[in-house]
Amino acid sequence: MNWIKNWLRQRKKKRLKRKVMRLAKSVGTGLKVNGPTGVTANTILGDNVNFNGMTVSGNGRVVIGNNFHSGPECRIITSFHNYEGKKIPYDSTYIHKDVIIEDNVWLGTRVIVLGGVTIHEGAIIQAGSTVVSDIPKGAIAGGHPAKVFKYRDLEHYDELKEQKAFF
Repeated sequence: MNWIKNWLRQRKKKRLKRKVMRLAKSVGTGLKVNGPTGVTANTILGDNVNFNGMTVSGNGRVVIGNNFHSGPECRIITSFHNYEGKKIPYDSTYIHKDVIIEDNVWLGTRVIVLGGVTIHEGAIIQAGSTVVSDIPKGAIAGGHPAKVFKYRDLEHYDELKEQKAFF
């Protein structure tokens, strides 16, 4: 009975992966899709990207670097209603902003990343956080809005990177 469950699970993962590969502008090698995931035609994915549940929405460009990992139920939102247009509370136009996520970034469960943000290399975003501004290299950030509260040991990080010790 377990082999049937495993077979069905693997089949679902393959279907989700094919969907991401079909929709994204470009996809590197080693993509893993382990949970419900949707991307846009403006999404560019590096190598060894691991989605455990990600929704990318809007018309802004999204670039995700190598060795990225997301927890379940993450969102990247790149388009916003124009609240300074011709109607209140907003009009029918949108503002589009890009998101750049550099190499070796890890987003915890239910992280939201808003357009106009760069998350620099090696950063970790705590579960449940909302990222509204840039996060520096090696930073560990969390909250609403996400604020840096700690940094990785960058010397150790660089050693592991040089050894290509990627998960």
